[in-house]
Amino acid sequence: MQVEEARRLLAERLGGGPRPPSPESARAVIAHLAHPGTLGPLVRRLSAGDLDLPECTRLSYRHVLGFDKLLLLPGAPRFMLRVHFWHGRTGAAPEDIHNHRCVIASAVVRGRVRMECYEPAADGVPAVAYRETIDGPGGTWRLRRVGDARLRLVRTERYGAGRSYGLDARALHRVVSEEPTVTLFLETAPQRSVTDVYVRNSSLVRDSGRVRDSAPVGDGDPVGDGGYGGGAGAFRSGGAERADPLPKTPLSPAVYLAELDALARSLGY
Repeated sequence: MQVEEARRLLAERLGGGPRPPSPESARAVIAHLAHPGTLGPLVRRLSAGDLDLPECTRLSYRHVLGFDKLLLLPGAPRFMLRVHFWHGRTGAAPEDIHNHRCVIASAVVRGRVRMECYEPAADGVPAVAYRETIDGPGGTWRLRRVGDARLRLVRTERYGAGRSYGLDARALHRVVSEEPTVTLFLETAPQRSVTDVYVRNSSLVRDSGRVRDSAPVGDGDPVGDGGYGGGAGAFRSGGAERADPLPKTPLSPAVYLAELDALARSLGY
């Protein structure tokens, strides 16, 4: 697929009106783009230089949860197409329950993920609620505690290579990787300026100076899909306070291009 063809497809499928796209329309377009016969040629063209390298690397970085978040096609404010590389490293902080600023969609290219969906409930697990803001594109995340909450696990879905999902902006979830994983991730036009992050009170303990999850809902390492959603923060008294995440560090052009090249080769291109 040509780069401009991919841009036109995203613009047409997502629309340009005041209403946000539906999760299903976002899922359908990401599923199409993630097909190996579509994604492989697109990534190969990008890795060969058919992109704005300074802009893409400026907004590509190592996420606080430990995976590499690469921007493929910038199209703000209508869309941002990214690929997430989770390398299967041990010891990463677990992803918190969170939502997003926009309708999102994700497709598994390689590996597997498990997604847990939540809702507020009086009989749910106790948690501390935060509001997350960000200082502009590529900026620093900020967290502000807003109170206590209770959340209930509604369902668990498993996604392997070739499967995809879409979520509306306020859908509460967390995603767990079960092996080294690559996902194609789509952000659509922002609907609000904040996201909600929930840190479960009962699961936060100190372990030799490092935070770990002593009672996770699921095992394995997280694959985040945007925003903060957990990770390297400081806690007091069982998770009552969390520090702002560490600043983003853009990936170097060499690392960015090497990962694109590895993805293209894994897809047969």
